[in-house]
Amino acid sequence: MSDAGAPRHPFDDLTPDVILDAVDGAGFFTDGRLLALNSFENRVYQVGLEDAEPVVTKFYRPNRWSDAQIREEHGFSRFLRDQELPVVAPLANGDGETLFQHAGFRFAVFPRQGGHAPELDNDNHLRLLGRTLARWHAAGNDRPFQARPVLDIVGDSRAAAEYVGQGVIDPNFAAPYREVTAALLEAMTARLGDAGWPAINVHGDCHTGNILWRDDLPHFVDLDDSLRGPAMQDLWMLLSGDEQENRQQLRVLAEGYETFLPFPWEQRRLIEPLRTRRLLRHSAWLAQRWDDPAFPPAFPWFESPRYWQEHLTDLQQELATLTSDDNG
Repeated sequence: MSDAGAPRHPFDDLTPDVILDAVDGAGFFTDGRLLALNSFENRVYQVGLEDAEPVVTKFYRPNRWSDAQIREEHGFSRFLRDQELPVVAPLANGDGETLFQHAGFRFAVFPRQGGHAPELDNDNHLRLLGRTLARWHAAGNDRPFQARPVLDIVGDSRAAAEYVGQGVIDPNFAAPYREVTAALLEAMTARLGDAGWPAINVHGDCHTGNILWRDDLPHFVDLDDSLRGPAMQDLWMLLSGDEQENRQQLRVLAEGYETFLPFPWEQRRLIEPLRTRRLLRHSAWLAQRWDDPAFPPAFPWFESPRYWQEHLTDLQQELATLTSDDNG
């Protein structure tokens, strides 16, 4: 997949001068300090300001979201913040605008938020996460997304599997990959059945890397993957360890969640299909972004036979879990 003669990537033109000029032009006057932060889907930087605390600016990956989708994410973030939820929302300029453009890039500016990841083995952390997410989900029912995507567990998984299976995967693993993904899609469909799941506004990528714990509160950042989906999409990624540990963690999350909303116990059967969706989409995401020069050095193992062997093993384990009698 590597090609030394590949054309320049749009992010190649995002130089320090372009970044600083962009932030200045949006009305946030910089002092020249610039620090790249860990991000691959977009480009994110801490930028120093004159006579003010530094800010964090996110330059969106070109052609991923429409302006309407980004503005809807921004509006919802600010709505949650106004509901006194600990969400790091984009800053507006004097005209009330949060989505800016400069030199062909779209970007937003956020307050800098410090903190560390929550401790998932800490019951107090889990209870507070459950309580905060319940407030989020209740608020989301009052302002449903119109432009953002709707999560489709099987459809999203099928699209990812087809993308990887058509020329991305190492040819030596192509046949078993197609076999296991076909079985997974069948098992997911059977597991989900005909029951519908109420869709609400969810964070969409609610792992610990997007939660900063500070002042005894979880601060949620990066709503870039926010969408309409089941409540469990925001809950299952807070589980860690084996099945017994997951059951206990769900009980603790529920204690906090039920302060505001009934816990969606009926959505437990979604956990493994959602986990499978994430596994399949991660490989597809790496393949789709391989022309970005930041990806090959960051994920050098992606092109190795070992990666595909381990990926197949993970998918086969997921298949065994999905088809077990006691799952869900």
